[in-house]
Amino acid sequence: MKLLYAEDEISMSEAVVDILTYHNYSVDAVYDGEDALYYAKQERYDGIILDIMMPKFSGLEVLSALRSSGNTTPILLLTAKAEIEDRIVGLDTGADDYLPKPFAMGELLARIRAMLRRRDEFIPDILKCGNITLNPHTVELSCNNASVTLPKIEYKMMELLMSNTGICLSTEDILTKVWGYETDADIGIVWVYISYLRKKLSSLGANVEIRAKRNIGYTLEVIS
Repeated sequence: MKLLYAEDEISMSEAVVDILTYHNYSVDAVYDGEDALYYAKQERYDGIILDIMMPKFSGLEVLSALRSSGNTTPILLLTAKAEIEDRIVGLDTGADDYLPKPFAMGELLARIRAMLRRRDEFIPDILKCGNITLNPHTVELSCNNASVTLPKIEYKMMELLMSNTGICLSTEDILTKVWGYETDADIGIVWVYISYLRKKLSSLGANVEIRAKRNIGYTLEVIS
């Protein structure tokens, strides 16, 4: 399991990283909110741990930016005991859990395990990216007051891309997540469905596009 841990207290960060590494987690440690947001958008993590009080961007600002972009990675907030209002705002913004400081390492590990068990359950009612939305109940892709109902495979692929906005997904990863690990489908089928989705995004006038990165994969990005 790969985690992103954002904490500006270096000694605290080093101690937590040592414990997490000992328990077989792979951890990227950053020390301010700007780096936390950058790493979260560039890499695929199983979970993110954010201290609320950080330089440049607060944990709440990072959380809000990630959820607004469609990122559904489970997030655990670390809060000071007096920050009750921040805990409420954090949960309302999309945090999966919070842990008051100071905390016991055993409780941190338990919260992380619980958060990761729920990681596949956190799916917002409406996924958003740029000026498009994806409704899981109606399987409709919408933009500018126009909507199109997506077939099952196209919906699953669009959901995957929107849940990982800005993150490059390999062709193999898309194939296994959309068609399943036991699929006999040829890897070229991914390009075919990417083409279908590109045409639908274009017809809706979306300000997002599916970009191909040579020898890496595909990513959904807002057009600047």
